[in-house]
Amino acid sequence: MRIVFMGTPDFAAASLQALIDHRQQVLAVVTQPDRPKGRGKQVQAPPVKQLALQHNIPVLQPSNIRTEEFYHTLQELQPECIVVVAYGKILPPAILHLPPKGCINVHASLLPQYRGSAPIHWAVINGERTTGVTTMFMDEGMDTGDMILKKQLTIDHHDNVGVVHDRLAKMGAELLVETLELLEHNKAPRQPQDHSQATYAPMLKKEHELIDWHKSAPAIHNHVRGMNPWPGTYTLWQGKVLKIWRTDIPQTREINSLPGTVLEESSAGILVQTGQGQILIQELQLQGGKRMEVGEFLKGKKLTPGTILGSQEGDEAP
Repeated sequence: MRIVFMGTPDFAAASLQALIDHRQQVLAVVTQPDRPKGRGKQVQAPPVKQLALQHNIPVLQPSNIRTEEFYHTLQELQPECIVVVAYGKILPPAILHLPPKGCINVHASLLPQYRGSAPIHWAVINGERTTGVTTMFMDEGMDTGDMILKKQLTIDHHDNVGVVHDRLAKMGAELLVETLELLEHNKAPRQPQDHSQATYAPMLKKEHELIDWHKSAPAIHNHVRGMNPWPGTYTLWQGKVLKIWRTDIPQTREINSLPGTVLEESSAGILVQTGQGQILIQELQLQGGKRMEVGEFLKGKKLTPGTILGSQEGDEAP
């Protein structure tokens, strides 16, 4: 089948690789422009572009896909289908109606749950035990199109968003291949979504990274693993940002301390009181330093029991 592929990050690259492996005819790849990335702000090509160039697939990087020029470029390619995976922009109606077999999207949730731009993060943050991927016919709404296929994934109590992302990327790629085989033979089912059951996964903002110690230990644990490896969670200690990368939930003891109070420190972890129960910090990173296991961290720093994390001053408890 003649396909134009639109996608940008690693999650999309897994699907493009599956199309290449299954010898689909990828006419061109459309991806976001190269942008500065990392501490050095070096300009880097998106993962999808890098993969396309390795396989000599033409790459298009329009700054605006809502122009007549870009529409005519797509039209000249004469795709039978456009596959969209984490492209990063909403497609205009003219493009949605261009390919005769439609525009197909791979979304990283079990629709209609977690529509939007950060479905994997929010599924982990919210403590979901299952998530999955859905393929669908795109329409003019945000992730509102008729569903084609779904596949479910179990989320373990200690899985972080990076682990879930990689599993869903592989699962999504497999489901895309299966979907295109059905589409090619005009056998792809169409199941309308129950819009009354829809939930949303909005884009992550800076304020989502701050740990609220008044929440329960399970909620904070889910928050930490739902932001690892990107963008991370943090608290404040002595006026500095202290990133928390990995936690566990020990057996709770009855302790009368304020949320955020350090109770114990050892090579096993830093025990902190929350709004309900305690949490054990196992991997962390102080502002300006590197990410490290708690045992290594405590060789150079001390979080004395009684210290209150999250306060502007980071002082001892009164």
